[in-house]
Amino acid sequence: MTYEIRFKKSSRKELEFLDDETQRRIVSAIESLALNPIPQGASKLKAPVPLWRIRVGSFRILYEIQNNILLVYVVKIAHRKDVYRDL
Repeated sequence: MTYEIRFKKSSRKELEFLDDETQRRIVSAIESLALNPIPQGASKLKAPVPLWRIRVGSFRILYEIQNNILLVYVVKIAHRKDVYRDL
């Protein structure tokens, strides 16, 4: 089973503003979520919406898993000091 990956419009913009090397590392991590949406090191957040988090260097990727339709929805990509603001 492979999951479809979708991006929130704002998370796509956040990704575009990063340097090329960081973009490649983050995209690689996100693509791996299609095969395993809860990889080793992923954490479930205690937010109003059930979000998961993976770490890529000093950046965090927040995403939602919808198992009923096999979807990983990337909600936010940001530096660790800013990622949890406005959740």
